[in-house]
Amino acid sequence: MGCFTFIKVMMILFNLAIFLGGGALLGVGIWVTVDGQSFLKIFGTLSSSVLQVVNVSYFLIVIGAILVIIGFLGCYGAQKESKCLLMMFFSVVLIIFIAEIAAAVVVLVYTSLAETFLTAVVTPILKENYGANDDFTRIWNATMSEVGCCGLNNYTDFENSPWYTQHKTYPPPCCDNKYPCNESLAAGSHVQGCFDQILEDIKMNADVVGGVAAGIAALEIAAMAVSMYLYCHLDQK
Repeated sequence: MGCFTFIKVMMILFNLAIFLGGGALLGVGIWVTVDGQSFLKIFGTLSSSVLQVVNVSYFLIVIGAILVIIGFLGCYGAQKESKCLLMMFFSVVLIIFIAEIAAAVVVLVYTSLAETFLTAVVTPILKENYGANDDFTRIWNATMSEVGCCGLNNYTDFENSPWYTQHKTYPPPCCDNKYPCNESLAAGSHVQGCFDQILEDIKMNADVVGGVAAGIAALEIAAMAVSMYLYCHLDQK
């Protein structure tokens, strides 16, 4: 087996794994979207993750779809020795790589900007759905209880929400699970918002986060290098 054939086979197997993994994430994301309650019953309280703050189901669907596309382009492009598909694979991975670097810079250097953006996007969704959508409310309750936080920024995120309109109180985690969780108790409890709390958790585990990020970056660089090697080698055949 020559070098080209070996790299081609490894490219196919690697991207087949990406394709299957992306399909699994896509399936789970659709499952959570369609029937989030049964998902929570099976897996219990979701782990403390930033994914829960925005919407874990939509996140999984987007990531799964991207992985399926990347896996297909890489696997099928290598198997058919298609220069067009290999270049598309290289381009997609390069765009994702640049986007990840840009996102990391924004989060690390412009944390306040990231917080402002999340506040503008997430807070209206939180006010609209908390107390009205059972699955949405259950996921946020699980997140706040697990992480030990309240809302995205603080208890005021729940003002004018269906929950507050109906109960005239804030979620119990905003008052360290003391009842009734009214405004004075919530203000006196000083429970951090989930954004700040998760940011602290990430900083505390900076070595792990950095290691994972470096590993993902290395895989992306290797994938681009291999696809470009195959692309250039096809010119010589």
